[in-house]
Amino acid sequence: MLDANLQSQLKTYLERVTRPIQITAHADDGAKAQEMLELLTTIESLSDQISLTVLRDGAGRVPSFDLGSPGQDIHLTFAGLPMGHEFTSLVLALLQVGGHPSKATAEVIEAVQNLEGEFKFETYFSLSCQNCPDVVQALNLAAVLNPRIQHVAIDGALFQDEVEQRQIMSVPTVYLNGEVFDQGRMTLEQIVAKLDTGAAKRDAAKLATKDAYDVLVVGGGPAGAAAAIYAARKGIRTGIAAERFGGQVLDTMAIENFVSVKETEGPKMAMALEQHVREYDVDIMDLQRATGLVPAGEDGLVQVQLENGAVLKSRTVILSTGARWRQMNVPGEDQYRNKGVAYCPHCDGPLFKGKRVAVVGGGNSGVEAAIDLAGLVSHVTLLEFDDKLRADDVLQRKLRSLGNVTVLTSAQTTEVLGDGQKVTGLVYKDRVGGDSHRVELEGVFVQIGLLPNTEFLTDAITLSPRGEIVIDDRGQTNLPGVFAAGDCTTVPYKQIIIAMGAGSTAALSAFDHLIRTSVTKSSGAVAEAA
Repeated sequence: MLDANLQSQLKTYLERVTRPIQITAHADDGAKAQEMLELLTTIESLSDQISLTVLRDGAGRVPSFDLGSPGQDIHLTFAGLPMGHEFTSLVLALLQVGGHPSKATAEVIEAVQNLEGEFKFETYFSLSCQNCPDVVQALNLAAVLNPRIQHVAIDGALFQDEVEQRQIMSVPTVYLNGEVFDQGRMTLEQIVAKLDTGAAKRDAAKLATKDAYDVLVVGGGPAGAAAAIYAARKGIRTGIAAERFGGQVLDTMAIENFVSVKETEGPKMAMALEQHVREYDVDIMDLQRATGLVPAGEDGLVQVQLENGAVLKSRTVILSTGARWRQMNVPGEDQYRNKGVAYCPHCDGPLFKGKRVAVVGGGNSGVEAAIDLAGLVSHVTLLEFDDKLRADDVLQRKLRSLGNVTVLTSAQTTEVLGDGQKVTGLVYKDRVGGDSHRVELEGVFVQIGLLPNTEFLTDAITLSPRGEIVIDDRGQTNLPGVFAAGDCTTVPYKQIIIAMGAGSTAALSAFDHLIRTSVTKSSGAVAEAA
């Protein structure tokens, strides 16, 4: 199961463990259990610190295995076979159970260790989900750090009965003490903040004590990261407030058009972005959502208001808040979100294996989604509002070669149908004939483009009819000292490499603005003295 090269790498990693690791496997005679035992036996052979015990008592989920260490109160379980994106989660869990320190900050570790109460987490993941490992790894680490925290990572595709019973139609889905805790990508900081109700208030108080910045970047995607690096390299006081580092890149499965990098995955790039920013003297403020912008007053400082009540001040601001998936805004969409309505085919596609789904959107992302899903589901219906698909020709040819795909053009989705618990179909209007039609299905994947994250700027800055921040060729907005970059702006092409260039441009323009305003103020002071 693990080739020689992978075994060699894993053996090197396992040399870092400082205490014994006990693996307790729960198996039967099934094929998946035998695959799991093959994997665990190989891992046991790679380190003298690892011992494997196999139980065939039918207790708990089968196949599954627990990770622990003698003398340590650790409750960490993998139910299924953690390969694919989750293999890294397994490696990290082995290292951390074996005493190797994590890369989490001392502040976050202390916050986890101080959590009081009993927390039994269950995370349902799919092996093709690029967001799931972040959640699995965060909760695994929490279980290692705090004996009051238990975590079971469950392969939803393998435990279909549970998925059906709990009506899970989106991954990652996290349960806490038997109730839904959250869905979607989460960091350990976000999980702790949700468990610790006083965290936001303490965070706001801490942020309120910060001095004004020379450049404050709002947003941590490719544009924001580039802006922070370029500003910090100028030796000026730089801060970056980001709701989630990486932004939309975190939801991108494959990246094959980033010049000089043949191929990579979104989460890997997001991690690289954050690591690069941390190489510089940048004040990084995670989990911060901007809710308002106040233009500079007599003190020359622009104010950025945050959701937790804090206010940050800076001589210049670079807005790089990015974009999110655009919604259809039809009846039933919100009601059945994560109950059949999904936005990430890579993450949630495996949960619809053998079922009927629709893809709304005929651009590249929609057609790519339909192609991917066709290999998993029984049938795909693709609906495009326009009278023709807008995807690249090569993608359209591939799509039309698939026997289980129906393409509907001039089709306007008007309603998502359900039984109160999950999606059962959708209604679309034929824009040519005017008739309405119903399609029976179990899932709807929405792929109709992006919506800029600029709602908080409506009364503060000039926006385009699409809600994008209007900028000039230097990244300047209509407000002096306020710049913008990336997918939240009027830049015509929403691409990672373009966002990075725009972020760099905005940072250099902000620095130029600081130099010129400093000269003006100095000249004024000289004139007054004279």
